[in-house]
Amino acid sequence: MNQSTELEYAGFWIRVGASLIDTILLMVIILPVMMAFYGEGYLESELIVKGPMDFMLSWVAPAVVVIAFWIMRQATPGKMALQLRILDANTGAAPSTGQCIGRYFAYFVSLIPIGLGLVWVGFDARKQGWHDKLAGTVVVRRRADMSARFSKSESQP
Repeated sequence: MNQSTELEYAGFWIRVGASLIDTILLMVIILPVMMAFYGEGYLESELIVKGPMDFMLSWVAPAVVVIAFWIMRQATPGKMALQLRILDANTGAAPSTGQCIGRYFAYFVSLIPIGLGLVWVGFDARKQGWHDKLAGTVVVRRRADMSARFSKSESQP
């Protein structure tokens, strides 16, 4: 069976789920460190960046970790949990390092017009957000084999 029949584009809601998993993981790791460093006032402050440690742990470290996961695993932990992978849109191969870096920074472009570039995933034929289009990537998952699911459920008492 070739790759095109085994894979399908990952839609909006499953990608939202993967992002939520990633966000929760980052919060569980980063928030206690930030609270220990800045105290309880960390959550009450209206500043976007509270200081150098906040900048490094809240902005730089997540960027480095996410890009590293994309390069090494073609997915973040959230995408891995939901069996999603990022591929080069033209070749179906792993994205290049440049594509991964560009994809990360293209998220900010996708957010600018009230998140329209992210919501675009729900309307695009290949389920690409603007960040995917700009980086030349797609997010895929294994196609669900419905016939196998039905035959298993019918055979069980």
